[in-house]
Amino acid sequence: RSSLYQTNLLRDSVRRYLQLPADQTVLILHAKVAQKSYGNEKRFFCPPPCVYLSGPGWKLKQEQIKARDLGEAGFRVCGYMGLDSMGSSLMETQKLSFEEQPDAKGFSCAKALYISDADKRKHFRLVLKLFFTNGQEIGTFHSKLIKVISKPSQKKQSLKNTDLCISSGSKVSLFNRLRSQTVSTRYLSVEGGAFIASARQWAAFTLHLADEHCARSEFPLREGYIRYGSVVQLVCTATGITLPPLIIRKVTKQYAMLDVDEPISQLHKCAFQFQGSDRMYLCLSTEKVIQFQASPCPKEANRELLNDGSCWTIIGTETVEYTFSESLACVQQPVSPVPLITALQLTGGGDVAMLEVQGEYFHTHLKVWFGDVEAETMYRSPKSLMCVVPDVSAFGSDWRWLRYPITVPLLLIRDDGLIYSNSFTFTYTPEQSFIPGQQVLSDVPQDSDKLLHSIHQEFTRTNFHLFMQS
Repeated sequence: RSSLYQTNLLRDSVRRYLQLPADQTVLILHAKVAQKSYGNEKRFFCPPPCVYLSGPGWKLKQEQIKARDLGEAGFRVCGYMGLDSMGSSLMETQKLSFEEQPDAKGFSCAKALYISDADKRKHFRLVLKLFFTNGQEIGTFHSKLIKVISKPSQKKQSLKNTDLCISSGSKVSLFNRLRSQTVSTRYLSVEGGAFIASARQWAAFTLHLADEHCARSEFPLREGYIRYGSVVQLVCTATGITLPPLIIRKVTKQYAMLDVDEPISQLHKCAFQFQGSDRMYLCLSTEKVIQFQASPCPKEANRELLNDGSCWTIIGTETVEYTFSESLACVQQPVSPVPLITALQLTGGGDVAMLEVQGEYFHTHLKVWFGDVEAETMYRSPKSLMCVVPDVSAFGSDWRWLRYPITVPLLLIRDDGLIYSNSFTFTYTPEQSFIPGQQVLSDVPQDSDKLLHSIHQEFTRTNFHLFMQS
């Protein structure tokens, strides 16, 4: 009875969560590569690793803590970030203080992190530890792997070694340093719907390879590695705002090289010429982003002279996002490890339909839920969970005779009621069935047959379809 009561209580909590999700999201942005420091020098990571806290759950959690009479100082969030080899001492990490932005997100960055030549690893991760200022630990979060490099490669990149090449559809950051001075670093960013050059925050941009022979309005995107001379499109990952089509040029000693056709490498100097323009380049002027007209070189037609503000350094970036909700649980333990789902694999059908959930940071205290229905879950490894797909009747039978599918969110829920949400969903596609005398609903989308055909997968009793919701 006690177990059934707890199950029903948890299911009611999950239903309330699905009606009004109070998520807490930790977003870590960082570069894909880090340049090693030698001797006593400190080559701080550029762009600096950033952390964003978003979601209504943070405010709700803070109000809960405040209600326990811990005072205002007890519910602010602080953190520490360091390299995963630094051990547990907080003295070896950089302290982070979060400031609230106009969009209500908390923001902080670690400007003074570096990796010394004493560290012989080729890859490492960043470790973020978050606390409330009353000492209560929130959790520990890891970045993606970062590759250590000695210095930017000056050789022509070979596509046989793609580690340092930049592919179409990947995310990059662009920064500029006037006269190579660190204090003058400006990052291409977006603020208030406009492109700016910021000394504080940087934006990640998706770099797309485009078909240079098509009109701008069409702009079909292509796969492959980005090469100098390619037409590209920069799209801000946070806002979706784009720049006009640009031709990416190699920069050598402040000259744009017009005849270079080779893959672009991490931390290369490059320039962005507006396609179809008369030598106009993307340029910064203090905090503004402007267009600069390069000067032709009479003696060398394959070069154009740029100013400092038109020379950008390009570097690949990574994003990792952790989402959880403490709103309906009495969580005494840290929320970490926060599981991340990367893929779903469906096998079998009918009564034996099984779903493998693939990802990272899984453990034995997790259960897979299909909406508000708990699934029988088996732990396989930190990267894999296996669960039995709940029968369609668990969601009620009224919709079974409809022609269109029903989609439910996939949740991972810890034993203590902590909810981990993600972008994956599961769709049940009912069989085409008719009951004598019952009319099929008329509000079926016109393209539903096409949709059903495209996602059709036959099983004994019910068709299933999985997809990732971006």
